[in-house]
Amino acid sequence: MTAADFRRIALSLEGVEEYSHAGLPAFRAGGRKFASLASQAGGYGNLMLTLDQQAAFVEEAPEIFLPIPGAGARWDTRIFVWGRQARMY
Repeated sequence: MTAADFRRIALSLEGVEEYSHAGLPAFRAGGRKFASLASQAGGYGNLMLTLDQQAAFVEEAPEIFLPIPGAGARWDTRIFVWGRQARMY
């Protein structure tokens, strides 16, 4: 998966718009941010997930999904690593 794939998938979801957050690409639906490419230079895309969602994704594919320490409690951010063998959900 590349940054372009990440963007394409995000924008394929109903009601999603891309916008600039701190000068970097981010995605929102219904006025709420759910993903960004804030870490794309390092090979990552960010997802805003609940802690339960994060735990499930990390358990399912720990080689792909990594929690960001201290990212928050309600909407924790998970990072997806580019270039790894990833399943597109």
